Amino acid sequence: MILGTLDWTIIVTFFIISLLIGLYASRTAGKSMANYFLSGRNMPWWLLGVSMVATTFSCDTPNLVTDIVRQNGVAGNWAWWAFLLTGMLTVFVYAKLWRRSEVTTDLEFYELRYRGKMAAFLRGFRALYLGVFFNVMVMASVSLAVIKIGAVMLNWEAWQTLLVLLTITGIYSTIGGLKGILLTDFFQFIISMVGTIGAAIILINLPQVGSLEALVSHENVVPKMSMLPDFSNTDIVITLLVLPIAVQWWSVWYPGAEPGGGGYVAQRMLSAKNEKGAVKATLFFNAAHYALRPWPWILVALASLIVFPTIDSMREAFPGIDPGIIHNDFAYPAMLSFLPTGFLGLVVASLIAAFMSTISTQINWGSSYVVNDFYKRFVNPQASERQLVRVGQLSTVGLLIATGLFALLLRNALQAFDILLQIGAGTGLIFILRWFWWRISAYSELAAMIISFVVALYLEFVHPLTGMELPSTGGKLLLGVGLTTIGWLVVTFLTPPTDKATLRSFYRLVHPGGPGWKKVIDEAEAEGEMIEKQKSWDVPQGILCMMLGVVSVYGALFATGQWLYANYGLASFFTVLSIVSSYLLFKVWASMNRKSEGVLAK
Repeated sequence: MILGTLDWTIIVTFFIISLLIGLYASRTAGKSMANYFLSGRNMPWWLLGVSMVATTFSCDTPNLVTDIVRQNGVAGNWAWWAFLLTGMLTVFVYAKLWRRSEVTTDLEFYELRYRGKMAAFLRGFRALYLGVFFNVMVMASVSLAVIKIGAVMLNWEAWQTLLVLLTITGIYSTIGGLKGILLTDFFQFIISMVGTIGAAIILINLPQVGSLEALVSHENVVPKMSMLPDFSNTDIVITLLVLPIAVQWWSVWYPGAEPGGGGYVAQRMLSAKNEKGAVKATLFFNAAHYALRPWPWILVALASLIVFPTIDSMREAFPGIDPGIIHNDFAYPAMLSFLPTGFLGLVVASLIAAFMSTISTQINWGSSYVVNDFYKRFVNPQASERQLVRVGQLSTVGLLIATGLFALLLRNALQAFDILLQIGAGTGLIFILRWFWWRISAYSELAAMIISFVVALYLEFVHPLTGMELPSTGGKLLLGVGLTTIGWLVVTFLTPPTDKATLRSFYRLVHPGGPGWKKVIDEAEAEGEMIEKQKSWDVPQGILCMMLGVVSVYGALFATGQWLYANYGLASFFTVLSIVSSYLLFKVWASMNRKSEGVLAK
């Protein structure tokens, strides 16, 4: 593929604008750690929401979706569609709790909720485990996608692609802090959406494909189109639908879909002006992430089944590219090679934008852990604000270098996705319950983290060496969830609980409410220490809002698919379902807000 002058002009212009935004934001980013990592806690909800969407709109996501569709059909996307339940639970239950906590990072929560040496150790350890190790794995999988895009669309070697893009991303992220990232995300999101939708329209009208009507009637595509798995095949139904809906969403920790909120999602919520802003931002994020974006990627993936029906056909079409990186996920950048000059440059810029928005968020988030939860907490508690910003900038550079090196070891997007899911299997329930059950302690969280990691390492790397049959992906997930959950529950009851003073202090600050705190409140009152109790617990209403939100977004997702498939009866049904559930959602949400404001005012 050869990019024309117009293509390169568009790409270079995009780079220049991104750098200028970083320079603009640098005027305030370096004043303090709060400005660098939280933008002064004064960001509008719509900017935070768009930033979260842009972050998850990574260049590896269309590759992953393409990989899934080509192997398991459209229904295979339930592996990540199921995380909508997690997202909506965060919106209507946890967003306001995070904002009330007033922490700088979600890891600071540990010493707010637990205290003591174990809590401090857990905070410091997870700062490096999540902020460095886990974060580098996520960014490496994203970088793998941009390597393949660079190979097809720019004719660059892997090291060239990583060197150029990571350097540019590192510059504006380092100097602009979170504010620079938020503003750049907004610009990059617009570019990404225009490029993605435009590319889908052009590619489904290629001569090899014909049209949308020809696409959805092609013999290679029809078996892959269903949004639900074949219910006559029990194994497929369990793997693709039952496990994600019944187990995965609440039990697995995954970046951007953490049960109870966390990571860069928590960072955005903590940057909001107030509780309402945090809720609105995460609601917009989940609606756009699951209902707005998937179908352009899915259409291109389905079209690739006609143009490149097999992996070998792609290797024949791209003989100059290392065949080791050509798998099903390669089909997306391969399809983009058919785009015309001019629009090709816009699409390349959109994919680079998707990559840069994800990487910039990940390195700022990871760096916030290194600075606030490791360096400031354990290395130099007396560090000045300028020193903390400097350490943040240095750790940003270090994370980028580690990412580039690790990215060269990965082979395909689905491999990284499965590994990350397995490492987080079984830990999710803790992140949900720790707000509402006093008995969970720092020992519980440490046990869950260690057990899930050890089980994942064994299943992915040790068990295959034994020669014994390896469990299916679903079997491995269930095994990881089961062992980890049993393990942390046993540890919870065998180890001492958090001290009373800490539990009472946490309750006063966050007001989580619910029966899980009754023992703490009753003991405090028996000792003559009054703790203000909520007259009404709004979590049941929050869960109702969550379910209505899930129905609304899934309705929109299914409606879009059925309109594209020309199934007008089903399309109309899901459209009405989405509209009605949205109306009910906002009615219940408004009622919940009135009650919550009344309780807090008293």
